[in-house]
Amino acid sequence: MERSRRWMIASAAFSLIVLILFTTMMDEHYMLLSFILVIAVLIPFFMRFERRKMETRELVLLAVLTAVAAVSRIPFAALPNVKPVSAIVILSGLVFGGEAGFIVGAMSALVSNLYFGQGPWTPWQMFAWGMMGLTAGMLRRTWWMNKKPALLAFGFIWGFLFGWIMNLWVVVDTAAAGNWHSVVLVYIQSFYFDLAHALSNVVFLAILAGGWIKVLKRFRKKYGLLDRK
Repeated sequence: MERSRRWMIASAAFSLIVLILFTTMMDEHYMLLSFILVIAVLIPFFMRFERRKMETRELVLLAVLTAVAAVSRIPFAALPNVKPVSAIVILSGLVFGGEAGFIVGAMSALVSNLYFGQGPWTPWQMFAWGMMGLTAGMLRRTWWMNKKPALLAFGFIWGFLFGWIMNLWVVVDTAAAGNWHSVVLVYIQSFYFDLAHALSNVVFLAILAGGWIKVLKRFRKKYGLLDRK
């Protein structure tokens, strides 16, 4: 488990390096960037799945959580950045661990975009939501993540982090990389959208956290789902 966690951290670091380097070095080939990012995002999947065999019921659980997270975007389609999907991804990682959180986050972006539309932005959403679930899982055994105020603060922070990651896509797509005035302008313009995402995370986590955590922990304990030390 410890070795797998180190691989996951290394993969996440590699993904961030890819983001930074290509965002600053490439102006027009954003499709190539997105393709490379997909590969970087999928590395933790293959590493984890290669090292252990998952039971069918665990795969079913991940599929159900992914479907719920993906479908939860649809009713709020008219409200930019106000989506329960982030809260579901965080809770999945919090209860079942970083691997599960990453899978639910990344795959919910891919699946939900069957409705919202696939495009070069999809890998960026997969990366952002995947990292959201991964970090929630990696911090789940810390004492403060079991405190509701800290959980809400975690969701609030990730509302902005998600937006900042997606801003990199905007920078690459508009060929603003290298023009720091344009980059700063993109981040300033996204502030209210990021704030809406952060506040909606707090609201949905406040509503869902208590009941969802109890139910999911009950399933994990009763059936031993994804319960690896």
